[in-house]
Amino acid sequence: MSAGDEQSIDRSRILISNPVSGSGDHAETISRRAAEHGFTVRHTAHEGDAMRLAREAADSSSEALIAAAGGDGTVNEVVNGIVAADALESTTLAVVPSGTGNNFASNIGLEGLEHAFSVIEDGRRRRIDLGVANDRVFVNSCVGGVTAQASEKTSSESKARLGVLAYVKETLDTLGSFDGLPLRVRTDETDEGTAAWAGTAMFVLVGNCRRFGGRRTAQANVEDGQFEVTIIEDASMSELLGNVALEELLGRPQSSIVRYQTPFLTLESRHGALEYSLDGELLEAETLSLETRPNALTVAVGDSYQPTPDGSVWPLQ
Repeated sequence: MSAGDEQSIDRSRILISNPVSGSGDHAETISRRAAEHGFTVRHTAHEGDAMRLAREAADSSSEALIAAAGGDGTVNEVVNGIVAADALESTTLAVVPSGTGNNFASNIGLEGLEHAFSVIEDGRRRRIDLGVANDRVFVNSCVGGVTAQASEKTSSESKARLGVLAYVKETLDTLGSFDGLPLRVRTDETDEGTAAWAGTAMFVLVGNCRRFGGRRTAQANVEDGQFEVTIIEDASMSELLGNVALEELLGRPQSSIVRYQTPFLTLESRHGALEYSLDGELLEAETLSLETRPNALTVAVGDSYQPTPDGSVWPLQ
């Protein structure tokens, strides 16, 4: 099928492409492969376009297949568009990884552009959890602290030049000037007004599909209705500064690392509004209420995706 063969394109198949994500040299290849697979391609030009286009696509079809071609931020916008259309039950999400980090794509077993299109046609469909933070959804993670601030500061030019290392570099540069997050944390197991944890944190990391730990796989169980929460206390600052391999640090048992597994979480700032990153998309809030929506979204996944990556319940510390 040629890219111009409009008559044979299935209008229920829409691919939303961010042409400047990642290295920015993939747009033509994605458009060609999408047309070969019967997709109508819509390109984004501004922030918010992916959400608008996804909502329109989900509204226009009783059984839509919407592919998000870009990084984690593009996926986030597309999923928010599907939710805004109230079309989770009738829509399947596919991902074509072409961003800088592609964390979500890796976690659902996708290995690149060509593999993604194979998965679209022949891959399994799974229903996964969504995270909701103050009425905005996320698929991978919600992050506050040094990493959220570093993500905002990482320029498109730096990402194009260094790839995922751009985030690592910016995180290390940010550590020396970061004052910490004064937080009060409540979980579903704490009574109203009672804190599960309170103090000053360098990071707060809420994983839905992503896990923050070095030795275990980066993929969390995204079908169990639970968040995996990691809080790195301010006491770990000196160790962070002396450790270039941040993932190794997160994988070592330390007294300054607190973990929870919970379907509900409230983060309350004790010093004004804080900035959080939802799959790379920024949100500012003084109080952030997070909850899971179990098995809410149908996603095309690769063969390497395992719903329970550990084969057992995640041990809490």
